[in-house]
Amino acid sequence: MQNHDDNENYEENGGFSTDESEKMDTIREYGQVAIPNAKHLIHCLNIIGQVEGHYILPPQNKTTKYEHIIPALVAIEQDLSIEGLVIILNTVGGDVEAGLAIAELIASMKTPTVSLVVGGGHSIGVPLAVCAKRSFIVPSATMTIHPVRMNGLVLGIPQTLSYFDKMQDRIIRFVISNSHISEEKLREFMMSTGELMMDVGSVLDGEQAVECGLIDQLGGLSDAVECLYDMIENPGRED
Repeated sequence: MQNHDDNENYEENGGFSTDESEKMDTIREYGQVAIPNAKHLIHCLNIIGQVEGHYILPPQNKTTKYEHIIPALVAIEQDLSIEGLVIILNTVGGDVEAGLAIAELIASMKTPTVSLVVGGGHSIGVPLAVCAKRSFIVPSATMTIHPVRMNGLVLGIPQTLSYFDKMQDRIIRFVISNSHISEEKLREFMMSTGELMMDVGSVLDGEQAVECGLIDQLGGLSDAVECLYDMIENPGRED
């Protein structure tokens, strides 16, 4: 039987128990949830909106903050109860170094990981989509591939162009090492002039992303979860 304090907490939390309320807060604030009543305990990590890096974006922007994601990944890797990680992506891109840092951390995890692109996986969302051990994309999703860009004050000196080239090479090396697309094809998509009206680059739908080897396979949530279960139950098995 609940005592008076328990009833007050229950009402203050909108009808949820304290534990349930904490879970709801985690979903609202960080886009993360672990499902305990399932075949395997997996953690869901949501990467949505714009990836926020070293600069705070305006409050009206929907953002994924890297200072939230990075410690969450460390905790997931250490938590022995969490058997797998599913990453849901619907992002327009954002801070290049922050996105690449998150992607590198996910790629280095021993915990089984699966990514699923829904809506969009644009710009720096491309490395985030391919960093998992297995990647999925729904047919209606799109991915924009373009060269590194920077807004604001930019010094017009050779060193700036060299910095851009090095950053671009870092992204290309990561993508080709974590997917099946060739470097030549990736650079071709990046430098295409016939796709984007105000920019160079390419927009790939789900089928095109799979055909070129960028994403492993077409599929939805059930496919991603079943794949993750299989990875948990058959560790070390190659696809």
